[in-house]
Amino acid sequence: MSLKNLALLLAVGLARAEGQDSTTAAAPFNPYTNDASSFNQSPPLGQRIKRRKWSAQCDSSDGPHQCENAIDPESNDYWQSGSGAQHEIVVDLGETRSVNAIEVAPAGQDGWIEGHQVYVSTDKANWGPPVSFGTWNSDGSIKVSIFNPKSAQYVRLMSDKSTTSIADLNIWEYTIQGNVDAEGGVWGPTVDLPIIAVAGAVVPETGEVMVWSAYTSDNYANSPSGYSLLAVWDPTTNSVTQRNVTETHHDMFCPGISWDGSGKLVISGGSDASRTSFLYPNQSWVAGPSLHIARGYQSSATLSTGEVFVVGGAWNGGATDKYGEVYSPITNKWSDRKGCDVIPMLTDDKQGIYRADNHGWFFGWKNETVFQAGPSKQMNWYHTQGNGNVSPAGTRANADDAMSGNAVMYDAVAGKIITFGGSPQLRRHRWRTWNELCSCIPYICCPPDGNVFLTGGQKHGIPFNEDGALLTPELYLAPFNLFQTQTPNSVIRVYHSISLLLTDGRVFNGGGGLCGNCTANHLDAQIYTPRYLLNGDGSLATRPEITSVANTEVKPGDKLSFQTGGSINSASLVRYGTASHTVNTDQRRVPLDIGNGEGTNHEATLPSDASILLPGWWMLFVMNDEGTPSISKTIKVNPL
Repeated sequence: MSLKNLALLLAVGLARAEGQDSTTAAAPFNPYTNDASSFNQSPPLGQRIKRRKWSAQCDSSDGPHQCENAIDPESNDYWQSGSGAQHEIVVDLGETRSVNAIEVAPAGQDGWIEGHQVYVSTDKANWGPPVSFGTWNSDGSIKVSIFNPKSAQYVRLMSDKSTTSIADLNIWEYTIQGNVDAEGGVWGPTVDLPIIAVAGAVVPETGEVMVWSAYTSDNYANSPSGYSLLAVWDPTTNSVTQRNVTETHHDMFCPGISWDGSGKLVISGGSDASRTSFLYPNQSWVAGPSLHIARGYQSSATLSTGEVFVVGGAWNGGATDKYGEVYSPITNKWSDRKGCDVIPMLTDDKQGIYRADNHGWFFGWKNETVFQAGPSKQMNWYHTQGNGNVSPAGTRANADDAMSGNAVMYDAVAGKIITFGGSPQLRRHRWRTWNELCSCIPYICCPPDGNVFLTGGQKHGIPFNEDGALLTPELYLAPFNLFQTQTPNSVIRVYHSISLLLTDGRVFNGGGGLCGNCTANHLDAQIYTPRYLLNGDGSLATRPEITSVANTEVKPGDKLSFQTGGSINSASLVRYGTASHTVNTDQRRVPLDIGNGEGTNHEATLPSDASILLPGWWMLFVMNDEGTPSISKTIKVNPL
């Protein structure tokens, strides 16, 4: 296979520490300038297209509120539809432009747009799939839907509201900088969200993406505690639903997140620093036992026993030495591991332990240990048996501390981890910072090994500031030990953003901001289709298919039997991920030995070591000779 197939700064954070909100309110919206301060979210890259050649058509209009009112220069009139199940406005730009966003100023409350789809066309006849869709918040704020640039003369906005109104509509244009024909994939569509996706997980039973912010959609400071705003995107229907999770009385901003061995999601600490929330396989939310130590900005990791280990988290609940503790699904209790001292993993952050113990890079491993690969340059082994203890594991080559960097175990059988990015301190970084989770790709060419996809970040990492943002992703090609640039993006993703590998092999990349009325907020996500899902001409490649799996619940050492629609080249298991603040301690990849892959009946002997094949949820992928992966099947690995 060829290579082509392979302004606020720290103000909000300090305000959170002091228990005060120092965010600055956005200026009133002015639709006739490109002033970023007129938005309460990050405006599109580029500029508004002048409307002198425009015309508009709508499905209906109500009395004096005609369609053209949506695009005229008058600020005191608006378009309002008649009644109906769905409405649309089609704008003719008068010429083909490189369109990358639609911006909507709402009119009356009865017509506020929530569910919507955006389409573009060069001829008004061939629209193709939507370039963006989702659910906007039902309020009077400016709504923006941003997508990678498309050549278009016509832009269509469809609203699912029975009555729809628009006071002012603008369309933006932008030309991607760099090589848009890079050996990469395709960005889009955009999923518009009613919240900022600061944390999230892919739901194993459904393949849906569940994301949450804090107690509000765009701010975390001064939390009243007790609830979290959450949104769910269903890839099969492209619907986005939202809800307020109140059952667990938990503001889940900045928590530890792990799938435990019983199959439930364990969300610990954060803004409500002592609380634990469980999401069970039946999608019910249940309050778990309180942490013994209040924590925020900590990481957690699943152990080979199916238990969950956590250490650190001085951002909230008091800046003290926060030693480890372990949650047991069997006893449903947290227990102390006082010997798992946090001090050895501290970075040399100038803000002290308040920042120095944040977001550890943890990997559950043999004999109930956890390997801590960063962000401190000093690596450590955490031994979780008994009272626990910690022992040094050397330094990470000649690297420095790497806050906001990341790590992933891309081949768990071989114990291979790659670390990348980061800076000595959380604020005013001087090194390149990747502020995203890497999504572990299920396959590359030849040996059953994994690539690593990196996206987002900035040259000098400053929370809630987007200067120096990096828009060109990279793919780490493991067999060649090199990085390959991918197709550039046009949506900035820096602090408070996440990425997740989807069950179909695509990547969900969203969020950023959560800083109140600032211009670093991103209430959306984009879907990235990697090159391995495309033919040379950009069309979708034919996938192999897993037609059945004999045993969807297994234990380490079992034989996994499955059928495919034809011969395959390789297979792998990728653990379902969870992400917050760049870190995904759940995701790892296990290549499977299936022999030559001929025929349709296949069997692989799973690793017998539960430290390699951690208990919990996994995605089974098969790949053909071109490296194209199947849609995955869900496998649950039970503890030994």
